[in-house]
Amino acid sequence: MGSEYIIRRMTERDVDGVAAVEAATFPTPWSRDAFESEMRNVAARYLVAERDGEIIGYAGAWIILDESHITNIAVKKEHRGQGIGRALTAGLLQYLSNLGATYATLEVRRSNEVAQSLYISLGFVKLGVRKRYYEDNGEDAFIMVCDHLPEADPDFTEPETVHE
Repeated sequence: MGSEYIIRRMTERDVDGVAAVEAATFPTPWSRDAFESEMRNVAARYLVAERDGEIIGYAGAWIILDESHITNIAVKKEHRGQGIGRALTAGLLQYLSNLGATYATLEVRRSNEVAQSLYISLGFVKLGVRKRYYEDNGEDAFIMVCDHLPEADPDFTEPETVHE
């Protein structure tokens, strides 16, 4: 197995791999159909981390005008601790900024100190608590926000980009 990975925009051909990462990561995972639906959602954008043709992680968000909400971030267990989650999250924040977002929000389990530490290191702050947010065990979620995204790339375009 090579040590190099690439981060790129998720496509429909990635749905099975992303759904597999999701199912292996979360107690109440999104379905494969949910990810297929996200590929048609004009407000959704997802990135994948790929190594040797295998999806090893992904990150996604919804963006409406200048608001963005990170929906999911996951890395396969055997690939954690290699900076992939950080690269996916940082890449997603750049992508959201390129699309016009001025801030990003997310929820994270109160017990997930590793993820909280990552988010704080990328500029997120804890804003509040969603009581009993997680259905599998009723755990609270911290609401976190990053209101200083990276500067947008002035040369960024994609087919969906709207120019006024």
